[in-house]
Amino acid sequence: MTRLTVACVQTNTTRDPLENIERVSPMIREAKARGAQLVTTPEIVGMLEPKRDQALAKAKPEETHEVLAAFRGLAAELGIWLLVGSISIKVSDDKMANRSFLLDDRGQIVARYSKIHMFDVQVGDGQTYRESNTYRAGDEAVIAETPWGKMGMTICYDIRFPYLYRKLAQAGAEVIFAPAAFTKVTGEAHWHVLQRARAIETGCYVISAAQTGEHAEGRKTYGHSVIVDPWGRVLADAGEGVGVITAEIDLAEVGAARGKVPSLTHDRVLGDPVVYGGELRQAGE
Repeated sequence: MTRLTVACVQTNTTRDPLENIERVSPMIREAKARGAQLVTTPEIVGMLEPKRDQALAKAKPEETHEVLAAFRGLAAELGIWLLVGSISIKVSDDKMANRSFLLDDRGQIVARYSKIHMFDVQVGDGQTYRESNTYRAGDEAVIAETPWGKMGMTICYDIRFPYLYRKLAQAGAEVIFAPAAFTKVTGEAHWHVLQRARAIETGCYVISAAQTGEHAEGRKTYGHSVIVDPWGRVLADAGEGVGVITAEIDLAEVGAARGKVPSLTHDRVLGDPVVYGGELRQAGE
């Protein structure tokens, strides 16, 4: 099997995990009704709680997490593969993991990935983002085996680190997920460029379900969930509204794109010295 129909669910997550289950579940059902075999949801699909203390109080360990349990049940009921873009998993008294789960059509966890790159920035939208204050960074790149091929897992800010995507592609990934809660400011400036660039560089499909609209404490996300093919073409774009997009993808296109531009096999390892205007210096000087 190389062809499948994929879907991105675009939602506006609130502070309440139970409310978010109720919001997202009908959209997952809609995606299934539209023929999707693999459905993806955004980053922090279970809860967007900007206040650190409240977020830690609401977070649950993986074993008792109500959002994960609900989506596992839904995947099994509908007979679909489901990417839970990410949920906040309690890993200690003062830290969570921003963790993504890929579920098979029986609701079993096939792979889990904890976000590696922490979003510690000030983008000029009046908000300060310090993800590392609340979340513990992951340290492993993850590829999942599926009936259609190998699929790599990333989350949101990871999209700015092309070495991760290259590593996944060179390890065999043909699809890479990048569920996100991109800010409106950075989304307007960078979202589509980054999505298409990662697809072109790796010769992979990039599938990115996204948050949209205004959330608690005035946080605003960009939306525009996208499905991008290995040649960098946007097959579907959700715009700014809550809803579902679908596209049929053919993993044979991965080999075709890489055959045209086999850049994944052209890496050259450079040494430490860096040249500045003809003067040789050691890296870091």
